[in-house]
Amino acid sequence: MVPHSTARAGAGVARRPSRRTGHPLTLSRRNRLVGYGMVTPAVVALLFVTAFPLVYNLWNSTRNVNLLDPAGVGRWVGLANYRSILTDAAFLPSLIRTLGFTAVSIVLELAIGLVVALVLNRPFAGRGLVRAAIFIPWAVPTVVSATIWKTMFDPQSGFVDYLLGRLHLPGAATVWPAGTWTAWTAILVADGWKNVPFVTILLLAGLQVIPRDVYEAARVDGTTAWQAFRWITLPLLRPALMVTLVFRTLQAFLIFDVVYIMTAGGPGNSTQTVSFLDWQAFMVDSNFGYGGAVSVVMVVIALLIAAVYARTLRPET
Repeated sequence: MVPHSTARAGAGVARRPSRRTGHPLTLSRRNRLVGYGMVTPAVVALLFVTAFPLVYNLWNSTRNVNLLDPAGVGRWVGLANYRSILTDAAFLPSLIRTLGFTAVSIVLELAIGLVVALVLNRPFAGRGLVRAAIFIPWAVPTVVSATIWKTMFDPQSGFVDYLLGRLHLPGAATVWPAGTWTAWTAILVADGWKNVPFVTILLLAGLQVIPRDVYEAARVDGTTAWQAFRWITLPLLRPALMVTLVFRTLQAFLIFDVVYIMTAGGPGNSTQTVSFLDWQAFMVDSNFGYGGAVSVVMVVIALLIAAVYARTLRPET
């Protein structure tokens, strides 16, 4: 039988580790506070750069900030600017064109980028040089690449019509910016040339983290190349696909510079996108209230698209 004094001493000894185990928790909490303090300046800077303009734009969307109507500037109008979007005959067609361009460009760029990534993932002579060269179109500023493609699609000075004529292919004498479908074709080519390398690099990074042992085991089991692609590559590539789809969808949905340089929204309004409509409200009509409302709607749609992607392509558990 243990004496009471010994039991109390043992209890005291047993309680000491609990006091000592509290020290690492305090140190861990202190480290977290230090970490928060170190990242706070960066977070504040990001909030100032992104959150403040967004909130200010949201505030503008509820006021009459039409510089062409100085008498009513600054007057609070509530949701009147958003109601104007519903009654604007140009908004819905612009939204449909933007969504159509987004869907077509994403499918084409993802398909081409995946094929190129699969090729670059295999060993061959000069692979390093090709991987470096694939960055060149993506590194060129969008304004520069769009201007180059506008010149190349010019029927007088460009080489596209000349090349099609030499190859006896349709479209050899086409004035590309003059037709709706030809103008969109030129925009898709210019946008794809710029962004396919971006898609390729992201998917190539996803392919390189897939263990080679998985393919070797599948080959031993008699799996064909298509079956390995369907049941191994695509499921394991899902995280990279999600990142690629989110980035490219949002970029395509917000497209402006390529359209502005190559067609300026024409012919007529047939290539006018939502971003182009927003730019027109700000810079041409000087209606910052309506432009702010269009910007807010664009942000909401972009967040909804990202949420759908995140829910659809989230990793299976």
